Amino acid sequence: MRLAPHFDAAVGLDPDPDMLAEAQQAAGRRRITNIRWVQALAEDLPEAAPGPYRLITFGQSFHWTDEAEVAEVAYDLLEPGGALALVVHTRTGRRQPPGPGVPPIPHDDIGALVEKYLGSSRRAGQGTSPVRARRFEDVLVKSRFGQPRAVFAPGVADLVRDSESVLSGYFSLSWSAPHLFGDRVDDFARDVRELLSTRSPEGRFWDWPGDTEIVLASKPDGRDRASS
Repeated sequence: MRLAPHFDAAVGLDPDPDMLAEAQQAAGRRRITNIRWVQALAEDLPEAAPGPYRLITFGQSFHWTDEAEVAEVAYDLLEPGGALALVVHTRTGRRQPPGPGVPPIPHDDIGALVEKYLGSSRRAGQGTSPVRARRFEDVLVKSRFGQPRAVFAPGVADLVRDSESVLSGYFSLSWSAPHLFGDRVDDFARDVRELLSTRSPEGRFWDWPGDTEIVLASKPDGRDRASS
């Protein structure tokens, strides 16, 4: 969504109608009007949203797909010189910066509350989210993209959120979106607020999601081949 203003038009694709509805509302609040929303799986491409595209992105979602198949479909959908970008937050192996002096978000305890309400299998829309079992680079290098490259954008080191922002952040995730809780969503929200109040009476928390890792794979623009 944040990339849409940099393009004339964009497509937002998700298999879950509730997630699409929330994304549309968020875009409306930001007055972003150039996104066409499509309910479909990545495996439904290209029929669901024919290209060509200059850029195709997956935000912490590529591992939910048939990775090898979808990589080849993305290659076909890109115009020459276009790029595939797989975006994830990476904490492992990244140096954690010093905090700004407020308690960190108690992610483990909030995650335990999510599990209490929804069970141990992480939900993703109408299904469950698989565990990321292999490096994206290992998938892409076997595709027509060839060897990708990874770049890191440093995570914000001094981001402070209030309790309501922490709660809304969890509600924005596919595996803890409000509709998954059904008629217990208010109970979950109450429990999260009570937990947060015990950790920070002032209601302020440090949020360091890690660094942003972007795995980039490009489609050749054809100029080298034409000149050879």
